[in-house]
Amino acid sequence: MSLTFHFLDLKLFLCFFITVLIFQHHFVFSSTKHAGLSLRAVIDDSPESPLYLIGNLTIAERIEKLIKVTKARANYLDLVSRPNATVVPDNIRIPISRDSVFYAVEFTMGSQRHHVKLLMDTGGGLIWTQCQPCINCFPQKLEIYDPRVSASYGILPCGHPLCDGPNRLYNCVDRKCVYNVRYGGGATTRGVGSLDSFQFLIDPSTVKSFNNVIFGCSNDSRNVFFENTDISGIFGLSMSPDSMASQFSPLTHTRFSYCLVPFHDALPRPIVLRFGDDIPQPPPQQVQTTMFITPPGSYHFYLQLLDISIANHRLGFHPYTFITKSDGSGGCLIDSGALFTQIDTKTPGVNAYAAVMAVFQAYYGSRQLRRTAGEGSPGFELCYEYPQNYNDFAAITFHFNGADYTVDGVHGHFFGTSFFCIAILGGNFGTIIGAWHQQNKRIIYDGGIGGLQFADEQCINDVL
Repeated sequence: MSLTFHFLDLKLFLCFFITVLIFQHHFVFSSTKHAGLSLRAVIDDSPESPLYLIGNLTIAERIEKLIKVTKARANYLDLVSRPNATVVPDNIRIPISRDSVFYAVEFTMGSQRHHVKLLMDTGGGLIWTQCQPCINCFPQKLEIYDPRVSASYGILPCGHPLCDGPNRLYNCVDRKCVYNVRYGGGATTRGVGSLDSFQFLIDPSTVKSFNNVIFGCSNDSRNVFFENTDISGIFGLSMSPDSMASQFSPLTHTRFSYCLVPFHDALPRPIVLRFGDDIPQPPPQQVQTTMFITPPGSYHFYLQLLDISIANHRLGFHPYTFITKSDGSGGCLIDSGALFTQIDTKTPGVNAYAAVMAVFQAYYGSRQLRRTAGEGSPGFELCYEYPQNYNDFAAITFHFNGADYTVDGVHGHFFGTSFFCIAILGGNFGTIIGAWHQQNKRIIYDGGIGGLQFADEQCINDVL
């Protein structure tokens, strides 16, 4: 069987997980309860990261870069959501690129505690790193992992469900579970399904070890785009059965959560990702819940979006406006890997993005605000001069099945020194609730109930 990955040409802050978020983090784990886990996720500052030295850029340059990140992420999600991305033997097509995968997880593995650094991919499942002995390995700055010196290493048996049966992800060859990952543009990696211990740092003197983690030991990798860096492979965090998220589900009860600190001046901030019992539970009267409606074969978090309101004006979209189409496009999902929210321009019967922007334009036009190009805000359609002491910003509400998700006016806009813009982009593949519209909200992904929970929160207080 082969895995095929198509690269995007062009990649926030947060993508971490699980679809979500999806976003290359360095993780510091801490375990505070029996069935809980928390980690701190920060931006990868390596020269290969698309957010490298973003703090040195002007606000205009940051916005331009982050919009490119958002659009790349949308392309990524579209490609992995298409029917031909279904997990079947010899037909797994998952795109990945340095522009949309820019967080890294850093940990040690094996009995020798070998140091590795892997790119995070919230849309893919396979965890893999280069291994000795090499048939053909790309150059990397960290020493290549050698399973022969790890007393805890083992090979995944052919009888394992990942290697046997109609839903297998790997193939059994010479009594070994093997994979063949083919990337668009000619990059490939091949190896053996394996088991070993992973160790994560809890504090400067304590590590948390997990035994028998399933991963890929790659000994033949060619034309890989992150060669000559510290990166030695990929860290899959989707809901695929071989991903880290799925493998940790007995510990976390398939629940994870984050609270995004506001992005002042378009600078993504570190976050705390919480799992299982480490997730704080907001007061019941403040929590809203909507169920996931993820299509079969997808590992992303789709929601049933029914309508949208701007400043209490409900647009009255048909309930089927935001449904997922037969080709996999359309629909609505929540994803922290896309910084800015995108509203679909190709919804049936009406351009939903244009309709939303028309209401925003009417709202600020009625307040006699002047349109502006938004000095240095490329990519936003609607920008206005920012009068002194003006604070009447329109909120936006996404009406989901069973829950109303309201983003206050301040967090729904981008603010420059003398202008502000509606922080929404037009999408060609569907509607994505991005990280910008998740600021100061406790977001809880609960696989146990099959739904998303959310509540307002001051995220600056969420620390390890």
